[in-house]
Amino acid sequence: MDQILSLLCDTLPTAQTLEELTRPLLVLLSQVTGMESTYLTTIDTDEGVQRVEFARNIGDMLIPEGLVVPWADTLCKRALDENRPYSDNVAECWGDSEAAAVLGIRTYVSAPIRSQDGQVLGTVCAASSSQVPRSAAVEPLLKLLAGLLGYALERGLLVERLQAANAELAKLALTDPLTGLSNRRAILNDAARLFALAQREHKYVLLGVIDLDGFKYINDTRGHLAGDQLLRGVATQLQHCLRTSDIIGRTGGDEFIVIALGTPSQHADPETDRRHAAELLQDRLSKATIGRYELEHGLGDIHYTGASVGVVAVMPDNIAVDEATKLADREMYKVKQQRKHQRL
Repeated sequence: MDQILSLLCDTLPTAQTLEELTRPLLVLLSQVTGMESTYLTTIDTDEGVQRVEFARNIGDMLIPEGLVVPWADTLCKRALDENRPYSDNVAECWGDSEAAAVLGIRTYVSAPIRSQDGQVLGTVCAASSSQVPRSAAVEPLLKLLAGLLGYALERGLLVERLQAANAELAKLALTDPLTGLSNRRAILNDAARLFALAQREHKYVLLGVIDLDGFKYINDTRGHLAGDQLLRGVATQLQHCLRTSDIIGRTGGDEFIVIALGTPSQHADPETDRRHAAELLQDRLSKATIGRYELEHGLGDIHYTGASVGVVAVMPDNIAVDEATKLADREMYKVKQQRKHQRL
């Protein structure tokens, strides 16, 4: 008991992680049980699996860290279901466990690790390929270790959930909820990064502004639900026509922005080369928006004649992101005016 108290006094105040807490406790459990392997597992009941997180092996039998086995096949589940924490004849008690047979376990003892609300988070176990007598000191020690590790595991899960929630909040803060594209804040951040990359790699930047002609009319005559579905459809079509390295976002209302890197040609006049690249991207984006958009909820479909698109190709060392965006916006407005005159 003095040895146990001494180890706990040395371990608990200094352990910063689950691993730092677990490994000394597995050494202690190994010494008290005299078994070849001691280990900590976690259980994912949704996935139906058990994973060995940390293990100490001192004999011929090996319980590998990272081992994942079906929860239903484990000794841990059988011991829990039958309230049988110890067996020195596993083959007789639980001969149907393939995992135990593969690992060669003969003697086994375990305790469940539970959260404060009683959920089973994992187990702390000891196992041996030989017959090891039952010791009165082992099961109380296992329960003590399970309590300590339960607190650490639950705290770790809470931290993971908080981190996941924070990541989701950060994602939502940078995502347009309607289309799933980057929002204005995110696209401007990405643009600054892409401009810096283009400057380092001596490339130019293509920046396109896309405005959906007639969108207000569609909203007024077909309803906002139809307008929202059109926006989502256009967003999908634009994504399909772009490279994976290109950046697209919805900046609000019926306007989108596309940003892409351009590689200068070695055989053409630089200005002519950039102008040609801008024209090609403009044509590609314009054609991507044209088409028949099937609407859900019995709203029929929309035969859309296309958006107005303005694209500029700029050298990042000569212009800032906001000024380049204004240039592309002016090009888009010119196209919009031309399209209006063509319809008259």
